[in-house]
Amino acid sequence: MTIVDSFQLAFRTVKGNKLRTGITVAIIAFGIMALIGIITAIQAMNQSLKESFSSMGANAFSIRFKESNVHFGGRGDQVTKTQRGKKEKKSNLNKYIVKNDAEYFKENFKFPAQVSIYLRGPGSQECRYKDKKTNPVVNIWGGDENYVSVNAFTIAEGRNLNNLDVNSGRSVCLIGNNVATKLFGSSPEKCIDKIIRVGGMPYRVIGLLKTKGSSAMLRQDDIIITSYNNARRLQNAGKSFLIGIMVDNVTQLDPAVGESTSVFRAVRKLQPTDADNFVIEKSDKFAELFISLLSGITGSAGAIGMITLIGAAIGLMNIMLVAVNERTREVGLIKAIGGKSRNVRQQFLFESMIISLMGALCGIILGVLVGNLFASFMNTGFVVPWAWVIGGIVICSLVGLAAGIYPAMKAAKLNPINALRYE
Repeated sequence: MTIVDSFQLAFRTVKGNKLRTGITVAIIAFGIMALIGIITAIQAMNQSLKESFSSMGANAFSIRFKESNVHFGGRGDQVTKTQRGKKEKKSNLNKYIVKNDAEYFKENFKFPAQVSIYLRGPGSQECRYKDKKTNPVVNIWGGDENYVSVNAFTIAEGRNLNNLDVNSGRSVCLIGNNVATKLFGSSPEKCIDKIIRVGGMPYRVIGLLKTKGSSAMLRQDDIIITSYNNARRLQNAGKSFLIGIMVDNVTQLDPAVGESTSVFRAVRKLQPTDADNFVIEKSDKFAELFISLLSGITGSAGAIGMITLIGAAIGLMNIMLVAVNERTREVGLIKAIGGKSRNVRQQFLFESMIISLMGALCGIILGVLVGNLFASFMNTGFVVPWAWVIGGIVICSLVGLAAGIYPAMKAAKLNPINALRYE
């Protein structure tokens, strides 16, 4: 009796017990589906994050009065004591960057880079043009003539803000592609020189921004950009200015950060012994934060999948033990006609691994489909976590092997005479 004969006999046995095989395959498939599905969804989120934050400019950074309000536990604002008992200033000390500070920095920063002053305006605004309106999801930002380039926007139609727009604070704006499409339909370029109402205030549109591909994480096409002198007059506008710096090459990023720190410490009138009371954040900070959080979720998903597979392995072993008892006479017949213990052992191991791998195949297909259903909402491409797919096949092979070893050894040890007498 060859290995091929053992495999064929095992396959026929699996095929002949459809209900038992189906239940076991389903248990394994759900475990793998949960694992692969969650991993696929997480990879889609990673891809979306990288695409979204790379569009913000990898060679840019910003100066803020404190760290951005993203916390995964703990408190943001802290003041600690030094060994001498004095309070030490921390980077998130609540001292706003005022307009004069930002403008002084821009005038005195001599590093070869573009500097932009900007201010967060009110968010969740509704825009109207005649009888058409957007959903209340539009964010207003006040910037200067460098805001568009520093934040990696591109002007599709019209012009950029100029010094006169900024200094006068007049009500002109650039609008995101989603806003233009909602208000002007299939011809968003018609927005130029039209008067729209943003949160009830009239603005003349001077420019249309090229789409940046809004994702579930960032809505970069639902934006209105006006001058910071205009935005600071709006209700619910930010109290602290921000400064964006973009260098020509990524290799210049660290020297630019060092120069910015030195100049802004002078702006803040800090002594050499004082700690910084401002924060410099690179564009990829949030991507790194979220991706590190997703890494933890990946570990949790792996643990959930492994627990499910352990349960499936126990169930598979029980089923194989039942199969040994049901087929005791069959084992005795195989040994009586010349089959050896290893042939019986091979047959039961093949049977266990076939069931396990069938569960793996079904689970992988379902997991990839479920994960990419989530990816479709993230506007990312089709994602297949090949490393985890291969890992799932290997894990299920080991599960099948582990679950089948004891039943196979038990069957192989049966005495042929006693087996043939078994009722």
